[in-house]
This record gives sequence, C-alpha cells and structure tokens, in this order.
Amino acid sequence: MKLFVNDLTVMDFSYLCPQRGMVGESWIVDVILDGGLNDESMVQDFGIVKKQLKKVIDEYVDHKLVVPADHQNTRIYSPASDDRVQVDFVFADGLPIQLFCPPEAYAFVYKLEGEPSLITKKSLTAYLKDVITTHLPENVHDIDITLREEVINTPFYHYTHGLKKHDGNCQRIAHGHRSKILISQNGISSEKWQRYWADRWSDIYIGSTEDTVDAQALSFSLLNDAPVYCFKYEASQGLFEMAIASQVCELIDYDSTVECLAQYILEQTQKETDDPLTVMAFEGVGKGAMISANI
Repeated sequence: MKLFVNDLTVMDFSYLCPQRGMVGESWIVDVILDGGLNDESMVQDFGIVKKQLKKVIDEYVDHKLVVPADHQNTRIYSPASDDRVQVDFVFADGLPIQLFCPPEAYAFVYKLEGEPSLITKKSLTAYLKDVITTHLPENVHDIDITLREEVINTPFYHYTHGLKKHDGNCQRIAHGHRSKILISQNGISSEKWQRYWADRWSDIYIGSTEDTVDAQALSFSLLNDAPVYCFKYEASQGLFEMAIASQVCELIDYDSTVECLAQYILEQTQKETDDPLTVMAFEGVGKGAMISANI
C-alpha cells in the first residue's frame, strides 16, 4: 500500500554551486510511503506523517547552507578551540566565500557514485532519503521523495540572507529563497520592473550594513585578495561570520526581512518614476510582504 502526501513542506535553503555561486532555493517536497497497514488500518496517520517528516526535513536541510562536502574546491575545518565549523569554497570564476558558523548552519552532502560532486535534486533527494529512513515506523518499508520548484510564470530571483534578530532558524547567515516579484505601476503589472529586480537579484546575497565588519574582525584569514564584504553577528544559536565576494552582494540599510526588502524595492524603484507603485515581494512559496507608495 502506498500513502502519498503532496506539498508536505517547502525547504528554504541555499547551496554552493561552482558556476552560479551561492544559490537561494525554495523546493516543494512530495513524499510517497510504501508499507503495510498498522493496527489502525493505516500506513500512517496523515497528521503524524506531516508533523514527523517535516520536523526531520527542517532539522537536516531547511534554513541551512547545503555544501558539496567532497567537491575539490571545498575545505571544511573544525578547530579544536571552537565549536563552530569553517567552510571555505572557491567558485569557478575564482571568487571566494568563507563561513565560520555553528554546525547547525550547514548540511554537508556527499556525491553519489558515478555523479559529479554537486548539489542537485538527485543528490539532495538521496541525502534526505537516508536521514528520513531512520525515522520511519516499522511498517513503512520505503519512501519516495520528489523535490520540485514552484511554477512561476513571472520574473523571480534567488537570494540568500541571514536575520540575526530572528529567534528561529532564519538567524543562520546563509539561507535563501527562490521568490517571485510582482510590481504594479499605476495599478498595472509592470514586466519592466519585475524583470529589472529579477536580474538585479539573480543569485544574490543581501546583507545588512550594520552586520558588516572589517576583515581584521573576522576569526579567520581571507583566502585571497578578491574584494569581499565581511559579516559578523551574534545570535541565539551562536556566532556567525562570513566573507563573500562584494560583486555578488547587495548591501541595504535595513534588516533583510521580506517586509524590509519590499520597502527597499519600492524606495529604489520609486526614484525612477513618479507613478504610484505597489510591490509584492515573496519569501519563497506563497508568502511575502506588500507595500504601496504614498504619493
């Protein structure tokens, strides 16, 4: 007997890609459980499936930076003097990224036999299946996992950020989202402005200026002389530090909550037009913030 649950959850995370850089993603998770009936004549209660499997996915992938652990450009350090983990990665264009964060900030994924050491739906599905299988009840013999993107027919962007003031996992300095952007001008949907922001924030890191520090304030040495922005902040889960190439960042004078991002997009766009604008900025799938200009 097979039990299916579509739209089990959405994983909001970022991953390191040699070609694209640090990529924010939002992948919808569907699952199929294969097993015999239990004492309740069920494979598993839907409520239990949703709660337990979502908890595992949240623990192992959601709001983390997914790292190709055995890629040739990946270096992972666990200093004996610190309970944090340092990750250094060099992208194909030579630009570096370095992070020094609590271990909960990462998911380390290893390559599949015969496959390149890259983060793909296939490699992340195998990783999830391995960790979820250990949490399945005895009557469930197998699980099939499908990861998919939201179908978006308008412009969208991939962004990564961290929210130091957040009590939950959003405080992790490098997690992200795949998000659509809707902008109306004079009450009419504006393909021009939507495309502008989709291009501007393609695979971007959005950082807050108040979290920037000089390189000397970091606990590690920079990999090379590439221009970088350095970030460092203390949150309830620990101390987070990162150095990332400045050309793949946008600094804003706000926190990078979706509410503040909507406000920032509105203010920046409004400088270019006297027409009233409305911005709907999404944070992943099906949620976000909306703001209109008071003109």
